[in-house]
Amino acid sequence: QVQVVESGGALVQPGGSLTLSCIASGVSFSFRAMSWYRQSPGKERELVASATSSRITNYADSVKGRFTISRDNAKNAVYLQMNSLKPEDTAVYYCKVFTYAGVEYWGKGTLVTVSS
Repeated sequence: QVQVVESGGALVQPGGSLTLSCIASGVSFSFRAMSWYRQSPGKERELVASATSSRITNYADSVKGRFTISRDNAKNAVYLQMNSLKPEDTAVYYCKVFTYAGVEYWGKGTLVTVSS
């Protein structure tokens, strides 16, 4: 059974940086896509960034130029480097993996709080 675990969430001041990590375990092959979503209280979950197995990336307009997604296919891992963080980036960040069979697996999330 595939398990998805995020880590790296923390409290950071505006303008600071954080790197989130996600590792998918329980299967010995790569995934079609791995992505990061986030959800703030009172808001719908939104796609932040995604990366295919060939490392084609996509970003939400709100994070372009500030966030960078990267993959390590051998480790079934995906990372999110977040720079120039803003208070509006505060959210629970979720990792999602998408298999070649079209099945999605989600992590439980990691909390990022941007505040002075």
